[in-house]
Amino acid sequence: MRVRILGQYVPASLAVLALIEALLCFFALYAAVCIRFQVGVSRLPKLVEQFGPLWPRGVAFSAIVVTCLLAFGLYNSRQRTQLSGIVARLLLALMVSSCAIAALFYLVPSLHLFRGVAALAVVLAVCAVLTSRIVFARVADEEIFKRRVLVYGSGYAAAAITRLRRSADRHAFALVGFVRAPGEENVVPSDRMVESDGDLRALCERLGVTEVVVAMDDRRRGFPIPELLDCRLAGVDVTELLTFLERETGRVHIDVLNPSWMIFGQGFRRDPLRLFSSRVLDLLASLAVLALALPAMALTFLAIKIEDGWQAPALYRQERVGLGGRVFKVLKFRSMRQDAELNGAQWAQHADPRVTRVGAIIRKLRIDELPQVFNVLRGHMSFVGPRPERPEFVAQLAEKIPYYVQRHCVKPGITGWAQLCYPYGSSEKDALEKLQYDLYYIKNNSLLFDLAILIQTAEVVLFGKGAR
Repeated sequence: MRVRILGQYVPASLAVLALIEALLCFFALYAAVCIRFQVGVSRLPKLVEQFGPLWPRGVAFSAIVVTCLLAFGLYNSRQRTQLSGIVARLLLALMVSSCAIAALFYLVPSLHLFRGVAALAVVLAVCAVLTSRIVFARVADEEIFKRRVLVYGSGYAAAAITRLRRSADRHAFALVGFVRAPGEENVVPSDRMVESDGDLRALCERLGVTEVVVAMDDRRRGFPIPELLDCRLAGVDVTELLTFLERETGRVHIDVLNPSWMIFGQGFRRDPLRLFSSRVLDLLASLAVLALALPAMALTFLAIKIEDGWQAPALYRQERVGLGGRVFKVLKFRSMRQDAELNGAQWAQHADPRVTRVGAIIRKLRIDELPQVFNVLRGHMSFVGPRPERPEFVAQLAEKIPYYVQRHCVKPGITGWAQLCYPYGSSEKDALEKLQYDLYYIKNNSLLFDLAILIQTAEVVLFGKGAR
């Protein structure tokens, strides 16, 4: 089962884990106060009289720690890092938490804590979170959180569910089987078929089904309205295929997409309030990044000049396609040789020989993208959105990939949902995969979703995911 948080469908097991760890961090602060002042719980009211209420400090401490855990990918259902990597991420997250907590207590004196209490709280939080992860992995029964799904249909549309091979895509549901729709060809494996006597509700009760996914190739023939209505009124969720796939995979599946789903479905908000909130976030995020990154940008400028000579340009402008298909010039630090495209536009490749030594470093750290904040300030780009592509590639991809031009209904971004979920694209196949994530973002975009993407971008920057 998945719950929707900040525009994302999160497995219920991870949501429960996040709630448990938030509570553990909250009580870790209380435990640190008791240890530091050597008092029991019964004496806490006297400390409250002396130093003020503890619960606002506990809430702030818990919120900061959980946000940092999110930023380091520790609530990511697609996380494939081994135990050592998870421990490293956890320690880094709590180091950043310590700095953030110190800054908060300095800026908001009413939330101030003694340094000894704050340090003890962080240590206790490390132990608590590590313990919760180990216990949750061993004790929690994943099947409790999974929906039992029965698919109505066995044709080409239903086969899309059998193509969900990644464990992250199957994390939140258990597939009970497929029921053949009248007049439909069987494409799914025969061993996954479930025999039905025509009473869909009774079948759901017998198999313990909690959700029916309608995946018929042709709904105009024998659409079972009475049976599905019966299931719905009996408390069984009824979901259409595209909505199910969107929820489970975090992307819009183009292979089964039909325009009516986009036209009549929820989402795709571009009202004035949304546009205003997006612009405010763009300005605030860009100015903050610019202020923090100026030293790194100055060092990068000097490094490029030292490697390639003082006459060589450190920055370059390149045409990209933006909102409404309009072309603008994106600004980036130059990471390739000056003659990198003498033969025309080319896809970036793995271990690209055109990349300079400085370029390899700044690409890995994503420093080459920093000058794009000026594009954001000028309004050509947003901080969060689909990656802007070159006009040559857009014309080529739009001919071969359906719905490709629809990604230009929002401003392109420095970071985005596709950049978080899929590695760097360097082919038409990659462009197709990333488009599906872009369409998901466009459909579900909101201020909270943008904030969640910005927080999770820290993981991409710090661990170099997708960089080339």
